[in-house]
Amino acid sequence: MPQRPPAPPSLQELRKEIDAIDEGMHRLLMQRGDIIDRLIQVKQTQEVGSAFRPAREAAMMRDLVQRHRGILPLDTVESIWRVIISTFTYVQAPFSVHADIAVSEPAMRDSARFHFGFTVPYVAHFSAQAAVEAVAKSKGDLALVSATSSRTPWWLSLEAAGMPKIIARLPFVERADHPAALPVFVVSRVADSAMVTEVETFSVRVSGWNADVARALSPLAEIVAVPDTAFDGAALLISVTAASSLDKIKTALIEAGASVRSTALVGSHATRYTVPPTGSKS
Repeated sequence: MPQRPPAPPSLQELRKEIDAIDEGMHRLLMQRGDIIDRLIQVKQTQEVGSAFRPAREAAMMRDLVQRHRGILPLDTVESIWRVIISTFTYVQAPFSVHADIAVSEPAMRDSARFHFGFTVPYVAHFSAQAAVEAVAKSKGDLALVSATSSRTPWWLSLEAAGMPKIIARLPFVERADHPAALPVFVVSRVADSAMVTEVETFSVRVSGWNADVARALSPLAEIVAVPDTAFDGAALLISVTAASSLDKIKTALIEAGASVRSTALVGSHATRYTVPPTGSKS
């Protein structure tokens, strides 16, 4: 007599498996908290400022996307890990997120909540400059400002020594249907050893800025520009990768008829991880 295939598990049995997994995840989170508690004691994080670690976070998010599979949406996994990272960072050294809502208050709030959760305090400001100034007065707070447009050259204040810098660009995992798709820079103070420098951001002041100069630069780098009528020029925030060095940018500006008045490094961030529309990872 042929043997009958085993009966599929019952709903009750499957729910018991889910309960066991849920309990296991909760226990692992509590264990993670115990380790963070020990880390605080070893590093005395509360005494040295922000515990934010952009380089480590970028590596963690890349690993997360590369190993992910199954029916659980990537959005959910990304948000869960972002909240875990941010909350445990907050436990180490409490901080607030200061957000410039001038571009879009709902989109900026979605970005803050997606990436930092609800435990971290959220403070809204009506300009990027106000958000950056609040961070400059703090010990380890973060500012979220638009990475694609601005009414004022808020990044000029980052040129001075000892000022906060751009440390990240969000969302790190980019895709067409991202639920928190607003491109934002994160501005804060972190240890030099924690920075990631795959993309460097420069404040560049130029004279002779016009549409032709802007078109000449657009293939070389991502640029936020605020015209400066007093000098017939503009204040530029330029994101430069290794393939497009600052020297190339300067050369392109000069060849297009502009002149460079000053340059200053005002931060850096990780290269974004792009997920194609098909869902395959790259």
